[in-house]
Amino acid sequence: MVKHLTLHGNSSALIIEKPILKLLHISQKTPLEVTTDGRNLIISPVKSSKREGLMSIALAKVNHRHGKTLQSLAE
Repeated sequence: MVKHLTLHGNSSALIIEKPILKLLHISQKTPLEVTTDGRNLIISPVKSSKREGLMSIALAKVNHRHGKTLQSLAE
C-alpha cells in the first residue's frame, strides 16, 4: 500500500484506514511509539502492562494445555 502525507497545520500527517486500525486493535486513544531504524519509520502501539499481563496469562494456558506437544515438536 502506497501512502502520501497529508498537510495538518504546519505538520504532515499519515492517515491510517479503519480496517488497519481494527486489525491492530488500535483506536484514536491508543498511544503510539514512533521510531526509526535509520531508513524506515516504525509505528507501534505502546506496550501496556495490562496487555502484557493478558498475553502472559494466555501463554501460560497454552503451555499448560499443549506444553508436551510443543516440546515434542521442538525436538
